[in-house]
Amino acid sequence: MATLNSTHRYGTVAIFFHWTIALLILINLAIGFTFANVMANTDWGFFTIVQTHKSIGLTVLVLSLLRLGWRLINPIPELPTDFGIPMRVLARGTHYLFYFLIVAVPFVGWTMVSASALGTPTNFYGLFHWPNLPFFNGMPRADKRQYHELFSTMHAVLAYSALGLLVLHATAALWHHYRRQDTVLRRMLPGTDVSPA
Repeated sequence: MATLNSTHRYGTVAIFFHWTIALLILINLAIGFTFANVMANTDWGFFTIVQTHKSIGLTVLVLSLLRLGWRLINPIPELPTDFGIPMRVLARGTHYLFYFLIVAVPFVGWTMVSASALGTPTNFYGLFHWPNLPFFNGMPRADKRQYHELFSTMHAVLAYSALGLLVLHATAALWHHYRRQDTVLRRMLPGTDVSPA
């Protein structure tokens, strides 16, 4: 399989970014939505799960920026030729919204953590402390709280939006594969034979 994208399928780099980011997002959504249950356990357990959530989120941020850079220099496969303008707008619009969310959700989360009055550093997979954004350095704790609440709300809204878009995206991929029986899903799967249209 080729490293670069072609007019009819994605290359190995794009496939790696797609499935790795998708898996990490699913894991982090599951962790994020179970915070309330974990809080009933020991403080150590909650602290560990929060640090893991933050580490995965920052990983998604870095990989998403790399994926966006790769997307800008590497053309993507063409849409099915029988797609009308509304379907093309929906397909491309969904992808652009995904690119926005996979960067915005972890970045807003990083901003929320940076604005925390607690000042707890992010222990990146136990390897090193990921720095907070410097904008909030020296800010009084009372001022930080309002920013923390704002970004906490934004983070939750964006995360739920990403979950909804993820369901829509997966449903559309299955519709392409089983209903239309075209190559849209297979061109993002490794090891599949996708002939040019």
